[in-house]
Amino acid sequence: MIEKIKQFFREVKVETAKVVYPGREELIGSTWVVIITVFIVSMFLGIVDLGLTRLVELALR
Repeated sequence: MIEKIKQFFREVKVETAKVVYPGREELIGSTWVVIITVFIVSMFLGIVDLGLTRLVELALR
């Protein structure tokens, strides 16, 4: 059991060494993509929510 745990951590160390972390510019670019995407999706969902709210209000009258 302990050998399996040791082997697991050895493999984790090997795989971690293979990771390529993004540079500063790539990180900033990706962050902007996420922020803009979240803004667009939230605006879309807000408009859909508003429309559905009005539709339900009309149906309940």
